Formats: sequence, structure tokens, C-alpha cells
Amino acid sequence: MKTALVTGATAGIGAAAVRTLVAAGWRCIATGRRAERLEALVAELGSDKVHPAVFDVRDTAAMEAAIARLPEDFSGIDLLVNNAGLAQGLGPAQEASLDAWRTMIDTNVTAMVTITRTLLPTLVARKGAIIAIGSVAGSYVYPGANVYAGTKAFANHFTLALRADLHGTGVRVTSIEPGMVETEFTLVRTGSQDASDALYSGFQPMTAEDIAETIRWIAELPPHLNVNRIELMPVDQDFAGFRISRTS
Repeated sequence: MKTALVTGATAGIGAAAVRTLVAAGWRCIATGRRAERLEALVAELGSDKVHPAVFDVRDTAAMEAAIARLPEDFSGIDLLVNNAGLAQGLGPAQEASLDAWRTMIDTNVTAMVTITRTLLPTLVARKGAIIAIGSVAGSYVYPGANVYAGTKAFANHFTLALRADLHGTGVRVTSIEPGMVETEFTLVRTGSQDASDALYSGFQPMTAEDIAETIRWIAELPPHLNVNRIELMPVDQDFAGFRISRTS
């Protein structure tokens, strides 16, 4: 039985990924800050299938301690799913909060590279896989995305750079770059359930389960196949968005 470590597993894509991988026969280490949500996953799926690792991904010492304490059955990690991330704010850069920018960088960039570097020796030894949840925002910017878009561009390209560096090791590396997925993402970004409901109303966005199934499919491909990057959008969303500011 293979083992996956999924960051940001308390909700959305991360929680769905744990459920989907366990249903496919994997063990999962589910990480996140909200202990009660991780314990609910354990109660739902079984302590032999899910190990909760409670820590903030920005806390390197806590992350390293949680990995050092993994039970023997969960210590051989075959798949890292770099899912934890967030967006804060929708205003233009000149009005944005510097603290919000730093939070996004610390979570989406620094924490991701830290846990990746920590687990690379194990993943190389086991010829494992790394799947990162990037975003179409890393390729197609939009007003108010500023630092969020920058962090997702980093996530997309850091993952591809890993692919280059891990050449010859047998480790597979994939960047999954979704468009609009209805999760808690917008609620966290805006602090408003009404804003979240309004954003996703009137069309059919992707679901966390859609992305989780993509993760499972990639993870279970034959070991000689690598999906470098995959971009997903709802049919009702596209990438067109050029604008003109007219003076008259």
C-alpha cells in the first residue's frame, strides 16, 4: 500500500484528495491547522488509512516534528500533494495589504518549497511523485490577483523546475493548474459567504472532487509516464480577458 502526504487537507481539494486516494487503496497523511477537521477525516476513513498531522505549513519546526513522529506504517511517503495555499484580498496592488501579501508568499511559496525539500530524499529513494496544485492565475492574470497570481506562477514553474532537476531519479512531477473550483477558497479570500455564493452562482464551476480525481489519475499512471502540467477549467470559464482603458 502506497502512502501520500496531502497538505491543506482540512477542506476543499485537500480533503477530497484524501478521500479519493483512500478509496483507491492509499494511506494518507492529512495535514492542516484545524485538528477537529482532520480527526473527522480519521473517523470517517479509519486510523489505519489516515494519519492526522496538525501543523501550520508556515511553521517549519512544527512540520519537521510532525514528519519525524510519523508512525512506521505512514513513514514511507510515495506521493507529496502540495495543495495548501490561499488568496487574500481582491483590491489593486496599490491598495493591498502588505501583511496579506506576506501571508500568501509564506504559505504558497515558502512553505511549499520547505516541505518539498524536506521530503525529497524519501521521494527519490522510493521513486515517488510530487503533484502541486497551482492555478490558471499563474498563467492568466486578472485585476486584484497581484501577489496571489505571482505565487501561483511560482508554484507552476517551481514544479516544472523540479521535473528538470529530478531527471533520472524516477520521481514523477506534475503541476495541476485549475480554474474556478467551488471550495472555501473565496470565503477565505473575502471573509464573506455571500461573496462566495455570488461568485459561483449561475454557472457550473469545477468541484474539489474533480481535482481530486485528477490527482488520483496522475498518481496511479504507470511509472514510465509523467504528466508535466495539466490545465483545467470549467466549460463556462475561459482565459480571454484583454482590456482597453480609453481616454474618451
